[in-house]
Amino acid sequence: MQKITTFLWYDDQAEAAALFYTSLFPDSGITKVTRYGEAGPGEAGSVMTVEFELAGREYTALNGGPEFTFTEAISLQVECEDQREIDELWAKLTADGGQEGPCGWLKDRYGLSWQITPRVLLDLIADPDRAKADRVMATTLRMRKIEIQPLLDAARG
Repeated sequence: MQKITTFLWYDDQAEAAALFYTSLFPDSGITKVTRYGEAGPGEAGSVMTVEFELAGREYTALNGGPEFTFTEAISLQVECEDQREIDELWAKLTADGGQEGPCGWLKDRYGLSWQITPRVLLDLIADPDRAKADRVMATTLRMRKIEIQPLLDAARG
């Protein structure tokens, strides 16, 4: 059991979102669905919460109504190994109403922000050679979806 769980508030799409997210990552799945009872506040029998795992990490999605929505102030970062993984996740997460953002950020169709980040980017911007790291950062800032080859080219100078 994980001590701290990320809790995500949806209007009425918690189950659909959880099913979508768990389809994207290995080692993922729905672990529990709780339904509203007669006491509410949701309609009796409708989905209240969905507990799920993404790549082994626990999350809970709540159908809490329209009072609150997501902002970019919180996002889920996915560390990717290669361009194929970046391209695949980017396409799936921006499909059906998702929106591209700058520097590898996007919003999915449910409004949740994600960072689709290649491991190599994290390594390059932490390089002790600050000129190299700055070239890579400047290149990243001009991108929407991250492309690895231009980062490597920038690192070489």
